[in-house]
Amino acid sequence: MRGLSQFGDIATGLFTPVLAKHSKSFWLVDCLSVGVDRMQRNFEPMRKQVEAWQRSELTDVTAKVVIYEAFIEGKLEAPKHLARSVHDLYFAPKYEEFRPRTIWSLSNAFTSAFKELDPIPQFKATAKLGEFLEARFSQSF
Repeated sequence: MRGLSQFGDIATGLFTPVLAKHSKSFWLVDCLSVGVDRMQRNFEPMRKQVEAWQRSELTDVTAKVVIYEAFIEGKLEAPKHLARSVHDLYFAPKYEEFRPRTIWSLSNAFTSAFKELDPIPQFKATAKLGEFLEARFSQSF
């Protein structure tokens, strides 16, 4: 997932100056400023992707096919028993903001269903979800 790798780069870059904490040239404010700047630059592509997904409407058939591909065809590394939860969360969402039939709502149905998992499997499934959806819908953008 693109967002996770970007956060990894932020953490790597942010901790490098911190290692110099005993140096005469270390300034905490400068270090924090660099870290915040890097975070802000990396959030922009993610924000644009979310906005594009919120505008990208899906037919019910397309959403069902994506769920089928993910779980039945095994194109997403996630427990198959979550297929029903994803389906129900997409077609009968708990929150009004996820009622529109969009890629964003489908993504949220997946991540909401993943909350049933223990933390490590949840993290792994969520990380794979971005790659899966990007590959599936990349031609849409």
